[in-house]
Amino acid sequence: MKRVIILVPVFNDWESLKRLLQEINKNIKNFKNIVFDCFIVNDASTIKQPKMEKPDLINLIKIFNMKKNQGHARCNAFGIKFIFEQEEFDNLIVMDGDGEDRPQEIKDLINQSIKDPNKSIVAKRIKRSEGLFFQLLYKFHKLLTLFFTGQNINFGNFTCLTKADVGVLSTRGSLWNSFSGTLKKNIKYFNEINSIRGSRYYGPSKMRFSQLILHSLSIISVFKYQVFFRSLLIFFLISLLNNFIGTLSLILQFLLIIFNFIIFVISLREKKIDLINSQNNLRDIKEI
Repeated sequence: MKRVIILVPVFNDWESLKRLLQEINKNIKNFKNIVFDCFIVNDASTIKQPKMEKPDLINLIKIFNMKKNQGHARCNAFGIKFIFEQEEFDNLIVMDGDGEDRPQEIKDLINQSIKDPNKSIVAKRIKRSEGLFFQLLYKFHKLLTLFFTGQNINFGNFTCLTKADVGVLSTRGSLWNSFSGTLKKNIKYFNEINSIRGSRYYGPSKMRFSQLILHSLSIISVFKYQVFFRSLLIFFLISLLNNFIGTLSLILQFLLIIFNFIIFVISLREKKIDLINSQNNLRDIKEI
């Protein structure tokens, strides 16, 4: 019997989580030879957890209550490391708990995994549900990432990972900083499914503009050495154009230096020791 664990971080959004579990339950009913478990990482929520019931088709729900709030990325990093070291499983699905990762696409992830069980699958975003301003920022982020790293990262957390790839990711310090960047850098071959970004179940997004910027730069910082070498090349090319563009060349070179400094500072968030010791932040585990 194949075992799939679904990993979901949550902070205060318990109503969305309850609906997500019901939606997952609806979308796994046709997989007769697969056991689905849900592991919820409670990122030190300040809203009391309501009473929850386990949907009938989900075999097991575990809630990992953390002592200190550290953000979704680090909840996922903790979960990935913990699950690889402590659990027997065949695949790990990582997804957000607010509805933006659509549960109906779990079927596509699993079907693709059945076709090619030796490769992980990412949910490639082909359509988003956010407003125009956010979509423009997202396109700018993708272009900036491609320009400075050479990587086209068109997916987020929503993935279906093989056990072997979970093992690889669980040892990378950059996982503490960026999930998608770490996956792109360390997993050479993976499959894709087309994915539509869903709408939140309840309320507007809680992510601030500053958090979006940090998220984008965190992905880029995983490739800091590529960024540095590409920047050196650009710096040199701008120097050759100094006689033609004058002061503009100095401004562009200054901006390059500032950008690389920011990327370096953000890369310091990649603390492998914190990933190794992430279980120290676990208060308790409750089973539903």
